[in-house]
Amino acid sequence: MTDRMNDATASAFARLALELHDAPGVEETVDAVVQFALQALNCTYAGVAFATRGARAEVAAVTDPVVAEIFEVQIGTQVGPLVEALKDREPILIRDTSTDDRWPAWAEKVASLGVRSVLDVPLTTGPATRRSVGVLGLYSPEPDAFGPDDAAIAHILARHASVALASARHEESLSQAIDARKLVGQAMGILMERFDIDADRAFAVLKRYSQDTNTKLRDVAQQLIDTRKLP
Repeated sequence: MTDRMNDATASAFARLALELHDAPGVEETVDAVVQFALQALNCTYAGVAFATRGARAEVAAVTDPVVAEIFEVQIGTQVGPLVEALKDREPILIRDTSTDDRWPAWAEKVASLGVRSVLDVPLTTGPATRRSVGVLGLYSPEPDAFGPDDAAIAHILARHASVALASARHEESLSQAIDARKLVGQAMGILMERFDIDADRAFAVLKRYSQDTNTKLRDVAQQLIDTRKLP
């Protein structure tokens, strides 16, 4: 790495680490990542797409509607560097969308949006499992905009982002699970009092309504709490 990775850049990453640690949730964490990318890298636009359980990507944050369009085209067709970076967990550099022939239709679309350089960096956790968290996408209207320093800095940013986002999503999932259990417990209490039934029977009633109406259990519970009526 050359002198671009100097004390100022190192200090910036230290500040980013603190900001990511203090971010209250996933939305704030991912926003901090894309805003830092604009400051630290030679890119005009940036975005993050999350990996989902179905191995498809979903848009998490973008700094410009152009990025959302670039993401959506790939998510819809399942073709493009974002899809490949998510699948193979390897960074992909496109020096010029007007000449790159790996994904012709996608490259033509992106070039028409005024984007010439693309650097997609996978967000992964754990050196052993390398589980996909998502992809950090970096974009520039200039051809050959990303050099070795940009790739190195993007890699470091991706490592910080991967850990922070995985942690934020885990904490959010835990919080949602705890909230759901509380809602179901309250709903069960209402049924037990109203119909003089035990906890097992109350839970069975909620579960049956959830299955019959194809509604999440927590949503059935919430409706019962709000309206005192089942769906």
